[in-house]
Amino acid sequence: LMVWLRRCTHYLFIVVVAVNSTLLTINAGDYIFYTDWAWTSYTVFSISQTLMLIVGATYYLTFTGVPGTATYYALIMTVYTWIAKAAWFSLGYPYDFIVTPVWLPSAMLLDLVYWATKKSKHSLILFGGVLVGMSLPLFNMVNLITVADPLETAFKYPRPTLPPYMTPIEPQVGKFYNSPVALGAGAGAVLGCTFAALGCKLNTWTYRWMAA
Repeated sequence: LMVWLRRCTHYLFIVVVAVNSTLLTINAGDYIFYTDWAWTSYTVFSISQTLMLIVGATYYLTFTGVPGTATYYALIMTVYTWIAKAAWFSLGYPYDFIVTPVWLPSAMLLDLVYWATKKSKHSLILFGGVLVGMSLPLFNMVNLITVADPLETAFKYPRPTLPPYMTPIEPQVGKFYNSPVALGAGAGAVLGCTFAALGCKLNTWTYRWMAA
C-alpha cells in the first residue's frame, strides 16, 4: 500500500509541476505583444521558465536517481506547451511562429552535472542551478529568432493580451533594455540554486509525509 501511495504521490507531483510549468511558459516568446515592455517581459519570462524547469526537473531527477530524467521532464514541458499553444492557435490567437524546445539543452546540463558528480545532490544544487540559470535565457533568445516579422505582427495585433493597467504611458527603454539575457542569466543563476534545492527538498517532504 505504501509503495502504491508513494508512486501516486510522485506522479501527482510531476503532473502538477509540469502543468504549472506550461502555464507559466505559455506566453514565453510572445514578446511582440508587449512592444513597449519587450525586454522586460523577456527577462521575466526567462526567469520564470528557469525556475519552473529546474524545480520539476530536479525533483524528478532526484526521485528516480537516474541521469537523463531531467531531460525527459523538459520534454514533457515541451510537449505540454506545444499542445496548449496549438489549442490557442486553433481559437484564433495570432501566432506566426512556433515554440522551440529551449528547455532541453538546459535540462541536459542538469543531467550532466548529476552524472559527472556521481549523483551528488549538493553539486546538483550548486552547479546545476547555476548552469541552468545562466543557459536558459541564452537559449530562450532562439524564440525571438523564430518570429517571422515581429513589427508587422505587433502593428497588426496591438497588444491584444495586455490589460489597460499594464499599458505604459511612454515606451520604456530603461535599465532592462541593455542586456536582458545577462540580467535573466544573473538572476537565474542565483534563484536556480534555490529552486534546485527546493526540488530536492520536495522529495524529502514527500517521503516523510508518506512515512508518517
